[in-house]
Amino acid sequence: MKRRITLSWLLMALICLPMFAQMQDPVRFKTEWKNLSANEAEIIFTGTMDQGWHVYSTDLQEGGPTSATFNIDKIEGAELVGKLTPIGKEIKQMDPIFEMEVKFFEGTAKFSQKVKLTGGDYLITGYLEFGACNDQNCLPPTSVDFSYKGTVAAPAKTEEAAAPAESTETVDSAAAVTTAPQTLQEATDYWKPVIKELSNYGSTEEQESHSWIYIFFTGLVGGILALFTPCVWPIIPMTVSFFLKRTKDKKKGIRDAWTYGASIVVIYVALGLAITLIFGASALNALSTNAIFNILFFLMLVIFAASFFGAFEITLPSKWSNAVDSKAEATTGLLSIFLMAFTLSLVSFSCTGPIIGFLLVEVSTTGSVVAPAIGMLGFAIALALPFTLFAMFPSWLKSMPKSGGWMNVIKVVLGFLELAFALKFLSVADLAYGWRLLDRETFLALWIVIFALLGMYLLGKIKFPHDDDNNKVGVGRFFLALISLAFAVYMIPGLWGAPLKAVSAFAPPMQTQDFNLYKNEVHAKFTDFDAGMEYARQNNKPVMIDFTGYGCVNCRKMELAVWTDPKVSQMLNNDYVLITLYVDEKTKLPEPIKVTENGTERTLRTIGDKWSYLQRSKFGANAQPFYVLLDNEGMPLNKSYSYDEDIAKYVDFLQTGLKNYKK
Repeated sequence: MKRRITLSWLLMALICLPMFAQMQDPVRFKTEWKNLSANEAEIIFTGTMDQGWHVYSTDLQEGGPTSATFNIDKIEGAELVGKLTPIGKEIKQMDPIFEMEVKFFEGTAKFSQKVKLTGGDYLITGYLEFGACNDQNCLPPTSVDFSYKGTVAAPAKTEEAAAPAESTETVDSAAAVTTAPQTLQEATDYWKPVIKELSNYGSTEEQESHSWIYIFFTGLVGGILALFTPCVWPIIPMTVSFFLKRTKDKKKGIRDAWTYGASIVVIYVALGLAITLIFGASALNALSTNAIFNILFFLMLVIFAASFFGAFEITLPSKWSNAVDSKAEATTGLLSIFLMAFTLSLVSFSCTGPIIGFLLVEVSTTGSVVAPAIGMLGFAIALALPFTLFAMFPSWLKSMPKSGGWMNVIKVVLGFLELAFALKFLSVADLAYGWRLLDRETFLALWIVIFALLGMYLLGKIKFPHDDDNNKVGVGRFFLALISLAFAVYMIPGLWGAPLKAVSAFAPPMQTQDFNLYKNEVHAKFTDFDAGMEYARQNNKPVMIDFTGYGCVNCRKMELAVWTDPKVSQMLNNDYVLITLYVDEKTKLPEPIKVTENGTERTLRTIGDKWSYLQRSKFGANAQPFYVLLDNEGMPLNKSYSYDEDIAKYVDFLQTGLKNYKK
């Protein structure tokens, strides 16, 4: 009992543990000046990052994530040689959102810039700018300042050295900044920090902590479905009767059944942990966007679906189960019971295998390293609980539904569902390679056909090899058919561009739709904070600040999955003044701005730097997407909101802000 209580508290701790704090500092860079010769040196930038984070490399395509760049503020007595060079093992990967290949570093990032010293005194000041992301958030473009000065002997003059040095593009852009840096107008009420006032509304919950609960219950549902398959359901009464009859002591029989159930949990949780250990944390994080893996997942689920339809059976070698079974008979005690549970896992694989495969594929692509274990915990609890309960209450065995054709119906229904979800993984690969084979309307057309066929099957209009000849349709099957057919009809307007919020998480993005009659889009009224706040004051409207980025994947997901909802778009377009601030906007400020953060002086050089500083200094956050509601004085109206595609929560977030504004 003590062990079970400890396990329960551990599970609750895992589920409730928040994944991210509001302020993040996952990447730390240091700079080093290294002399290569008497008149040549290099500046080396070495960065270390937390697990799950990556830093993008140099020379990425336009419209993609933030590239690492070397920038000069002032240079005297020296000139740059070549460009910023990445050092070490770059990871190259197709990104399905940007539809381009990106390059990044994990664990450690290293860059080098060579410098030629022309002789005498030299001074070089500037900064390295880089972008960093994980699977949930992207940091705004971050700068690492450096300043080096010294004296070297003048090199012997040659014709080449005597010629004027050719200016680089980086130096030219820096040389344009000749005026003294300006200072932010801190007296403006709009910029006044409101970190304490914002925290009074409560902390923002991260979707990741909730997704663990979702993963657990997904596994639980999978385990319940596996119970009612032909490979598991008939075994329950035989196994329970065995435990109760093997000993005259009823308490010992119940204890053995508990041990049997606990063994099932241990076996399947160990399977989930093995997935993490085999693939590793970084590989699991890469699965969600890796095109090759997604194609393999697609093929795997199609094979599983064909198996459930009756084309063939996926079984493990019979000698495996026979060997384990004979070993269980030859041993006694806890080992015997554990081996019996292992035998069940092997014998029932033809039914549970496709369900387990689907669950592991689905939860692995969430990017969470503990997701496979949590999913298998839910699956195992659902599978093990009936064995224990029927052992405690043997009279319940009499009320168990008898085995029959209804169990094959469950298998076929699961086959249709796996076929539908297989298209989701094919869609990821299609976006990554830009094939345009599975645009949104094509995806929806296939789903409409799949769920319409499922409804017809449940009504008895379609039969598979293992179905019986009974033409009667029960009440349960009728209602399931009604739901499936209604879902198919619901998706039909999506062929003309309806947002279909129920499937927005699975369907390809709206921009892949070739024919779109839907015009309910959300556009920001302002991209400048002060101008937007002044407009809101004059028109007596509340404000929503949208801190976003051109390279922020989850920002695009929120805009496609949440902002297209009619309630959300109506409030954003009519009730709020929407101000969108891009923290990776590269446009140079008219003059650089000097600010002091945590006792360190920093220089804001771009518009993106300015908005990123606003987010940090005013709201105490630095990850995107980040949404905050303000009144006309710049004071918060509700707690902030980050990445969470729950539309109901987002609507409540906006409605609460309106209520507080009216007060």
